[in-house]
Amino acid sequence: MISLIVNPSAGGGRAARVLPKVQERLRALGVEQHTELTRDLPHAQELARSAAAAGEPAVVLSGDGLVGAVAHVLRGHPGAVMGVLPGGRGNDFARVTGIPVDAEEACDVIANGKPQPVDVGDVDGNTFIGIASLGFDSEANRIANEAPARLGNLVYTYGALRALAAWKHASYEVVIDGEAHAFSGWSVACANSKAYGGGMYLAPDADLHDGQLDIVFCDAMSKARFLRLLPTVFKGEHVRLPEVHVLRGAEVRISADRPFTVYADGDPIGELPCTVRAVPGAVKVLLP
Repeated sequence: MISLIVNPSAGGGRAARVLPKVQERLRALGVEQHTELTRDLPHAQELARSAAAAGEPAVVLSGDGLVGAVAHVLRGHPGAVMGVLPGGRGNDFARVTGIPVDAEEACDVIANGKPQPVDVGDVDGNTFIGIASLGFDSEANRIANEAPARLGNLVYTYGALRALAAWKHASYEVVIDGEAHAFSGWSVACANSKAYGGGMYLAPDADLHDGQLDIVFCDAMSKARFLRLLPTVFKGEHVRLPEVHVLRGAEVRISADRPFTVYADGDPIGELPCTVRAVPGAVKVLLP
């Protein structure tokens, strides 16, 4: 028996649209289920907590934001298992781990996958599964979250282009495992996983199983050069540029010369200054 936790509004209603086919496919695979529709993130977390207490896998049909929110609950329950059926706009966790991004196809992983421990990230006590970022990314995420649902995963590109017009460089201090780095520029990201924003491979060497974060930051450059850089992120080629730095560590303290909201898995998760940590093997996930 699994607890199927569904955010019906995820992906502009995508999760609700695919739910009947997901239920049908799970039945065909012999997976017993009960479906729970979420009202909001706290409700989803309560459903996940109940599933863990009952010894049932908590299977999320939604986007990466709900995956991270459920991981936050399950990391406190030894033996709890999470499953992921992509139903959002970005679905980057599925993309990185080899789960089919088609939710109906991903049901095979729920039926036949193996529970594997994966790392999570932590921002001042709040959990994320993918990448936590701030600075220019704060503005791009805010705009993307307000964009029309019809844009699909293009909302992230739309958000970046809209944010570019008003952007002014910030000064940051990033302390990685006690070593300080100061710079002026665009953004700072702490990557538990490789991708965000619907297939942007910001940290192409990040590993969900290494107990480390890949810290990516981007020095000052002209808006024109930054605009030319953006398409290269989809293949992870931006890391070759001299303005882009990738370091690795288990704990990162970040501050800046002005306030920024930290976003992770598409949702706001904290404010500066903040401390970001890797939490090794924090939650078991059904993976291919």
